[in-house]
Amino acid sequence: MGNKKQESNESHVSGQSNKPISLPAHALPHNAVADELGADVQDGLTAADASSRLEEYGRNELDDGPGVQPAKILVRQIANAMMLVSVLIMAMAVSFGIGSYIEGGVISAVIVLNIVVGFMQEFNAEKTMDSLRSLSSPTAVAIRSGNAETVPTAEIVPGDMVELKTGDTVPADIRLLEAVNFETDEALLTGESLPVQKDAEATFDPDTGPGDRLNVAFSSSTITKGRARGIVFATGMKTEIGSIAAALRATGKRYRPVKRKPDGSAGAHRYAEAWGLTAGDFVGHFLGVNVGTPLQRKLSKLAILLFGVAVVCAIIVLAANGFSNNSEVIIYAVATGLSMIPACLVVVLTITMAAGTKRMVQRHVIVRKLDSLEALGAVTDICSDKTGTLTQGKMVAKRAWLPSRGTYSVGTSTNPFDPTQGDLSYSESPPVALGVKNEEDGDQEGDVMPYEELLKDNSHLQDYLNVASLANLANVHESGDGWKGRGDPTEVAIQVFVSRFNCNRERLTREESWGQVAEFPFDSDVKKMSVMFENRATGSEPTVMNAEYRDQVLQNMEALAAQGLRVLALASKVYQGEKVASGEEYDRNVIESDLTFHGLIGLYDPPRVETAGAVKECHQAGVAVHMLTGDHPGTAKAIAAQVGIIPRNTQAIAKDVADTIVMTAGSFDKLSDEDIDRLPALPLVIARCSPNTKVRMVEALHRRGAFAAMTGDGVNDSPSLKRADVGIAMGQAGSDVAKDASDIVLTDDNFASILNAIEEGRRMFDNIQKFVLHLLSENIAQACTLLIGLAFKDESGLSVFPLAPVEILWVIMITSGMPDMGLGVERAAPDIMARPPQSLKTGIFTKEIMVDILVYGFWMAALCLSAFSLVLFGFGDGDLGAGCNDSYSDRCDTVFRARATTFVCLTWFALFLAWEMVNMRRSFFRMQPGSKKYLTQWMYDVWENQFLFWAVMAGFITIFPTLYIPVINHVVFKHEGISWEWGIVFVEATLFFAGVEAWKWVKRIYFRRQARKGLGKVADLESKVFEKYMAEGFEASGGADPEKKTDVDEGPVRAAEDFNKEF
Repeated sequence: MGNKKQESNESHVSGQSNKPISLPAHALPHNAVADELGADVQDGLTAADASSRLEEYGRNELDDGPGVQPAKILVRQIANAMMLVSVLIMAMAVSFGIGSYIEGGVISAVIVLNIVVGFMQEFNAEKTMDSLRSLSSPTAVAIRSGNAETVPTAEIVPGDMVELKTGDTVPADIRLLEAVNFETDEALLTGESLPVQKDAEATFDPDTGPGDRLNVAFSSSTITKGRARGIVFATGMKTEIGSIAAALRATGKRYRPVKRKPDGSAGAHRYAEAWGLTAGDFVGHFLGVNVGTPLQRKLSKLAILLFGVAVVCAIIVLAANGFSNNSEVIIYAVATGLSMIPACLVVVLTITMAAGTKRMVQRHVIVRKLDSLEALGAVTDICSDKTGTLTQGKMVAKRAWLPSRGTYSVGTSTNPFDPTQGDLSYSESPPVALGVKNEEDGDQEGDVMPYEELLKDNSHLQDYLNVASLANLANVHESGDGWKGRGDPTEVAIQVFVSRFNCNRERLTREESWGQVAEFPFDSDVKKMSVMFENRATGSEPTVMNAEYRDQVLQNMEALAAQGLRVLALASKVYQGEKVASGEEYDRNVIESDLTFHGLIGLYDPPRVETAGAVKECHQAGVAVHMLTGDHPGTAKAIAAQVGIIPRNTQAIAKDVADTIVMTAGSFDKLSDEDIDRLPALPLVIARCSPNTKVRMVEALHRRGAFAAMTGDGVNDSPSLKRADVGIAMGQAGSDVAKDASDIVLTDDNFASILNAIEEGRRMFDNIQKFVLHLLSENIAQACTLLIGLAFKDESGLSVFPLAPVEILWVIMITSGMPDMGLGVERAAPDIMARPPQSLKTGIFTKEIMVDILVYGFWMAALCLSAFSLVLFGFGDGDLGAGCNDSYSDRCDTVFRARATTFVCLTWFALFLAWEMVNMRRSFFRMQPGSKKYLTQWMYDVWENQFLFWAVMAGFITIFPTLYIPVINHVVFKHEGISWEWGIVFVEATLFFAGVEAWKWVKRIYFRRQARKGLGKVADLESKVFEKYMAEGFEASGGADPEKKTDVDEGPVRAAEDFNKEF
């Protein structure tokens, strides 16, 4: 559904709908456009209607080309694998040149196989990434069945009612129904550099050009100011931007520009420099060292390094045989060079990253930039917003305080949108006298009373309700299937509260002649939102706000905030100035000065059920959590304590940091960078946060060596999202500008999804380490076996190789390739979220990995050489014969058997090592620390990853045809079927298992002791996490040294007993 192509634009009239209406949309009143399109301006389309229209009109997408192109992928695959292909082509040429047609043919087949497998895997990965790109495309807020739903832009259809706000990208061509201070940037469409102010009530001549259609918001334009609501009349290629889509498909330059002088001239050396840089870019792109993610570039450079090592190894072989031109010597050199080539490295990496991004979608995370996949596992600090991320985002008004009257409370309600649920109660006492009992349980203070009685002779309450209702953009109404609310959750909650008193905004504007004059949207810097209305009524005379009243207001605000309520103040004034002319604006500073305070309202937004557990898991994973919110410090502190961001036992906090844990943006911003660096620790909660505060927080974390993730949803959050190591945008509440600036997008706006992303990032990092370790260990084993095997010389003085060239290619492509792909999709280790964050400075090549590569490589080589020696010298006659590198003879039978035994051993080692690499520290037999299946758990573990299981089984099974099928064994693989030698294979395999398990045991002992030494005795997780905030910790530390940086400065490390448990 929805894949049908849009019809040709040749007959389409500018301004018309996908299905033409009587006149272009800009020439009709908005109610006429709605009627002709069959739109509902109150409840929007139903889901069924939207689905049928999507089928009829197609997806709301521009025709941006053929999508995934197999031909280009094939060319790119050859280019990206050029280092491997170059070696193989040279090996093939050498083989054919010296008459070794078998080896040449096999190498040719490997070249084709490598390209075909790489093409298929990259093609599938491209298709996966293409589908994920559609998920990360902009979204729109459409009204469907009375509910505001976040819908992918591609699924917007003609007739949809769409709400627009500052920072959004207009999803389609829209005829506006209402526009308040609404301006759009149409430079992409018209070239006009200034924003265009819109007028929903105007109509224009049908021939009016796009730039003068002030009642239409055009697709792909961005909203710079205000808000609006409108009906979609054109989508996809029928939009104005669709008609010039071809002009937008500009391809990037593939050459470096020439540096010129101010007069435009340039010397010959500048042309040479530009062409040299262009050639360097081409070569780098061809080899893959300047394209892709940092890890992909690093592994491409590794391939080049290994190519150099392969050449050196080949030269060593030739030198050891006196640079003889004998074909056997040359083939031996070719085989040794091939043993160092990581054939499937780039392919496996591509598959792993594609599978990881697809898995993340299932866990509500969309990856926009592949670089972030590598960064997620290194995150040490998360800076998160509160509302809707740590909390449910479902606001409920719980208490309202009027200084002249008292406190109004709302009882428990099961539907946050229904104003008829929940009793209203009244108490003359202010919140400060009612205590700090949390209203979450529905307990009330005061007498339950009907709203009519509460409003009777109560002008103060009426004025308060008028302000709450009118300074509000939300819509709450009753439809056929119950009460609906759309808009910002905070404003919806307030609108529901006033609706309890029958003071809904819609009724006031319709029945009581309140007419809107101007609107000033919420500004995160001044933290205000204001509207201007005309009305003949006059309110009561205000009382002058003196110091006593101000203290009273602040005390009650603190009392409400201490209950975890989000507190807003309501105020108004009678404007005495002159009315401004049409097209001009009121001075916001004048409008928002000398206001009359009406009261406070407290809103409760309960934490998400999973938030506290997610924060605890972050602490166990060594990730510190900071809350950066615009709320009052008391509210932020109460919620932070509930979810575990700050310690519950604040009495143990040292005096010099009591004010550091929870700070206001005003206090934090007053500090210089040097002052911030001198803080013992950065604040865990910053209240009244502004966009600039977020940027400074990220920079402060960077100066302490931390790796920061930052969440954001507004336009002003873009700088902090870009500055953070991982920018996280909200998929539902986030603006399109914020999403464009982010690295990943949370589809459910849930803090727990950030933890999912970190876990997936660590899992992918682990898996990449596993298959790189597996692959390079085999390369080391093969190279060492062949280089040390140079000592085995026949009667003619030429070295006899323990492994034939085709055997080496078999191990590289078959025995290694498929298991490596299986390791790339391995599930997360049980302790993956109980480790400190990874370090991107060392990357995947940590000291542990480097040592493991050498240990496993040398151990496999030693066992392979011992197997070769046992068959040849221990149980054989030790005769190396003559020409045994070339063909089979009776004299070469022992050599061929020894070679077959070595080949089987190496194959089995590689397959067993893949299973051992499922966990690089835990025993193969106890990979699940909590399991009670002491003898059989390994069976469940090997079956868990069925791709890896069948890859290993295929490796075992395919050995037998290579050993026992005539011609294939003697002519192609240069070995002989074995019999009693299987005993040696089993003994060698047992020794290999024992050696790997012994090495893992040594590592566990070492890391356990390091953990105990570094962590000491810690009573519980909270004590460890907040240790640096406790009195003893600060007395000992004497403050932070900004010059002393660590990779996880801000990230707590798990307790020692956790290490003991895991290892």
